[in-house]
Amino acid sequence: MTEIAFHFNVPDKLAYGCRLLRKAYLGGSRVMVTGDATVLAELDRWLWHFSATEFVPHNLFTTPENYLAASPILLAESLADCPHQEVLVNFGPGIPANFERFARFIEVVTRAQDDMVAARSRWKHYATRGYSLKKHDLAALGAGA
Repeated sequence: MTEIAFHFNVPDKLAYGCRLLRKAYLGGSRVMVTGDATVLAELDRWLWHFSATEFVPHNLFTTPENYLAASPILLAESLADCPHQEVLVNFGPGIPANFERFARFIEVVTRAQDDMVAARSRWKHYATRGYSLKKHDLAALGAGA
């Protein structure tokens, strides 16, 4: 069964996402990131510029023909035909279709009221289906300040 973790109280979703994806890449993970096109395009820009000394290899994924097979991180609106099924990171407000194909699934949630409300709904959805949920509260860890 998919391992689901919620990362709550993220002060800046894009900056946090860059650090999370860098950590995943350095750990050898293959990651799919899902969300709406606008957020993914902005994340793509951030990944190119967030560190002057490190590069996180990634690619926008729209069809199986347009991605680099060696790319460990793919940004995709849809998970249909996605080649990676190791780690999924959700930057969107909804429940990604077919999330259960992934070994690990991370929900990134900011302090914004609408983001927290949507996350609570997703949490309830997963919990009622028997998924074990892990909570990483950045505010409680002192990382969200």
